Amino acid sequence: MKHTLSRVFRVFRVFHPPRLAASLLAASLLATTLPAGAATASAELKAFQAAIRSLYDLKEKAFASQDADAIVDRFYAPDVISTGEETPVKVGREQLRPMYRELVKYGDVRIESVHTKVSGNMGWDWANFHVKPRDPAEKPFTFRILFLWEKVDGKWMSAGDMYVHGTMQDRP
Repeated sequence: MKHTLSRVFRVFRVFHPPRLAASLLAASLLATTLPAGAATASAELKAFQAAIRSLYDLKEKAFASQDADAIVDRFYAPDVISTGEETPVKVGREQLRPMYRELVKYGDVRIESVHTKVSGNMGWDWANFHVKPRDPAEKPFTFRILFLWEKVDGKWMSAGDMYVHGTMQDRP
């Protein structure tokens, strides 16, 4: 039975509300504590954007080469939390691994950063997650995704993500 990426994404999660709530609260606080426009030209923001772009490139290449372990082990933190529309939450790399072993077979992806914030060792990035199925009969689609980032031992890792179908518009 063929699965679309969105169906596979719906199958892969288990719920852990305290950590997810804390991560979403941290992202909300980060968004409200930075003065408007303060981080847009900062060296901190530019360095963060470059670091996560490098990780997005890793994830895109791993999808292209169908290397699920590279995504799970090098993109995500060990205690990652991930969820999406109508899906249970996945907690930790080992819950993500079987799902990504299926997802990388589905198609190629392109991640387009839309709105980014960073403060110290925490950051978040709204992005468009474009999916191009390998099956030419299936149409490409996009998820709006919020990546939560944490810098641990000098290295940025995705501490969590949450996605819904649709496209993130550019921030005015």
